[in-house]
Amino acid sequence: MEKTERFIPAQESVYLDGPKPRINELSFAWQIFRQFIKGFRTLHFVGPCITVFGSARFKENHPYYQAAVEFGKRIAALGFTTMTGGGPGIMEAANKGAYENGGQSVGCNIKLPFEQYPNPFMHKWITFDYFFIRKVLLVKYSYAFVIMPGGFGTMDEFFETLTLAQTKVINDFPIVLYGKDYFQPLLDSIDEMAKRGTISEEDKKLIFLTDDIDEAMNYIQTYVRKNYTVKPRRRLWWLFEKR
Repeated sequence: MEKTERFIPAQESVYLDGPKPRINELSFAWQIFRQFIKGFRTLHFVGPCITVFGSARFKENHPYYQAAVEFGKRIAALGFTTMTGGGPGIMEAANKGAYENGGQSVGCNIKLPFEQYPNPFMHKWITFDYFFIRKVLLVKYSYAFVIMPGGFGTMDEFFETLTLAQTKVINDFPIVLYGKDYFQPLLDSIDEMAKRGTISEEDKKLIFLTDDIDEAMNYIQTYVRKNYTVKPRRRLWWLFEKR
């Protein structure tokens, strides 16, 4: 019987390669550790933050871009730091709104082959190699979350944050969806989840859907001011923490 060989594309062969040598795994773990420590050191004194998630693809003339600028401006007026994924589109807009209106503006950027580059409206930012590290840092320093229209990355960030709140891994910080027309089909799917018993009706209360920036910011302000206090963080000279 004639033996036939299947051609395996180069990229697919990576996944069929099996476990890497232990030294590679150790190197990978060390990279992760270093990036976490760098992120902690960079962002430890930037808070309290409100994180704005959204698409990298909206341009300056788009209504969602303009709304994100206004969110950044309002966050600055509350005395909070605006945190984003550090890239273009909605991220740039929110950083811009804060940066140009006297607020602190920071970002957690990610290395990508396209779309992603640090926007110029940040006082401080850090670039990560891995999405999971970036998502930890975007959540860690924030007291509220604004999710604007976006694609797979935005949905990943939204559901990750929502799951953390649902499972009490983080406190029930406000999670605002901005854009009823865009998000209503998603909310319909979430209603279906509740109907089929895969989530509870209570879980739906973790989400606040609105088309009104004033309503969104009042919701965030009322909740945060009522439930949370921010303790000042002292800089330690022996850790080389400079002002």
